[in-house]
Amino acid sequence: FSIQENVAGMPTGWTASWGSGKPVIALGSDIDGLLGTSQKPGVPHYEPFLEGAPGHGEGHNSGIPLSITAALALKTVMEREKIGGTILVWPGIAEELLGGKAQYVRAGVFKDVDIVLFSHVASNFGVSWGEASGTGAVSVEYTFSGTSAHAGGAPWGGRSALDAVELMDVGWNFRREHLRLSQRSHNVITNGGGQPNVVPPTASVWYYFREIDYPHIKEMWDIGNTMAEAASMMTGTKVTSRLLGSAWPQHMNKVVAETMHANIEKVGMPAWSEDDQAFAKLVQRNVKVREQGLLTTVGRLQGPTPAASNTGGGSDDIGDVSWAVPTVTLRYPANIPGLPGHHWASAIAMATPVAHKGVTAGAKVEALTAVDLLIKPELVQQAWDYYRNVQTKEMKYVPFPGENDKPATFLNDKLMQQLGPEMRKFHYDPAKYKTYLEQLGISYPPK
Repeated sequence: FSIQENVAGMPTGWTASWGSGKPVIALGSDIDGLLGTSQKPGVPHYEPFLEGAPGHGEGHNSGIPLSITAALALKTVMEREKIGGTILVWPGIAEELLGGKAQYVRAGVFKDVDIVLFSHVASNFGVSWGEASGTGAVSVEYTFSGTSAHAGGAPWGGRSALDAVELMDVGWNFRREHLRLSQRSHNVITNGGGQPNVVPPTASVWYYFREIDYPHIKEMWDIGNTMAEAASMMTGTKVTSRLLGSAWPQHMNKVVAETMHANIEKVGMPAWSEDDQAFAKLVQRNVKVREQGLLTTVGRLQGPTPAASNTGGGSDDIGDVSWAVPTVTLRYPANIPGLPGHHWASAIAMATPVAHKGVTAGAKVEALTAVDLLIKPELVQQAWDYYRNVQTKEMKYVPFPGENDKPATFLNDKLMQQLGPEMRKFHYDPAKYKTYLEQLGISYPPK
């Protein structure tokens, strides 16, 4: 494979390509972790590697192994059967911050790609087409600049940036009533000043504005900008903003989804052992969710989510890719049903046989689907017909990031400089240990 690093201006962005000619099939998955979700795998209760450290509370560390496994299997078949075409493997960077995929699209990573096969960890085994449930989003930080003063001795000499932040938040909370049911919006104050006896000269607030289509996301962003300007006028401060991330709502390709679903049914769910089921039920019991164990049947092919029933939900910047090239997301069964999302419990199954079996099944489906696309050029043509004549007939992709909006891969730099040396002590050493659980001294199933 030919490796390209620092793709799209991101230090951890890369692509790996092999083969030549058309079609170009891109296999991808996310690689990032989540703040505060450190957790040892295979331990059915809360036991972090490092208290307060980031971890894989969504299981993204299982995705790129799936893509690589599928790519290697696909390469073997293409060489043996003399099948033409190109494989491109790529990672989703900073997906939890919505920070990477729009940058990939803008940088032209997918301009020669025919089909994208994306994968995301789940407890079920399925794929969907059309407008997906969930939302698109923009992630924006507003920074207000005022004048410091002695808060007790001469507060009239100050212009509080924190007052502006709080006024913006109050205004937005009143506006919520008059937004659509499908919106989701939330914020954190990233800088509220130093200490109470100093009028804060600078303060920042970070918002996520989510909606189910581009026009309404843009409308929310415009409202946020207006409120920020109004708050600055009320407090005699100035305001600037920066886009930290964005995601278009997802629209998955019908033809590719139908092709992939046939392969999901062909591969079937992993053959879970009694130990796997007992482990899953123990985790579910400890996390206080329904003890249903692991799923044993594949999901049905899902169609579009009606707009009337799509009330909020998460965002994934694979949406940007789906509007640039025919795309589907394979949900592969490498986690335990019922666990809360963005939570330490969702890291427990990683590096266990549950995750390994789910990843293997997912890699088979991805490789089989890629083979279908390589040897049946009519499928690629039909996928593009759907993309041009249905998906983008009335809605055209307009990226949220502008030319001056850089990838916000710097957001957790300070935290990783602090915790990185300690976290590296737990890196897997495959030269010494057959499995990561063996390295950690963790038995499976738990005793």
